[in-house]
Amino acid sequence: MTGTKRSKATIKIPRPLYEKIGRLIEDSGYNSVTDFICYVLRDIISARGGVNGEPYSEEELAQVKEHLRRLGYL
Repeated sequence: MTGTKRSKATIKIPRPLYEKIGRLIEDSGYNSVTDFICYVLRDIISARGGVNGEPYSEEELAQVKEHLRRLGYL
C-alpha cells in the first residue's frame, strides 16, 4: 500500500494488562504500549509465515531496525 494511508483498528485489552505492559516497556525503546503490542503480534505472525505470506513493508522494516538500534543490537 505504498503512498496510501493504512487504516487502523482499535483492539480492547483489560486496563490492568495495559498498565502492566506500560511498566514493562519503560526505558525499553518502545514509544508506546501500542508499538510494543504491534511488534509482538508481528513477531508471532512472522514466525507462522506472515499474513498471507506478505513480507514486512519498508516502513515496518525501518521501525524494527530503529528499535533494534535503540536496544543496541545494531
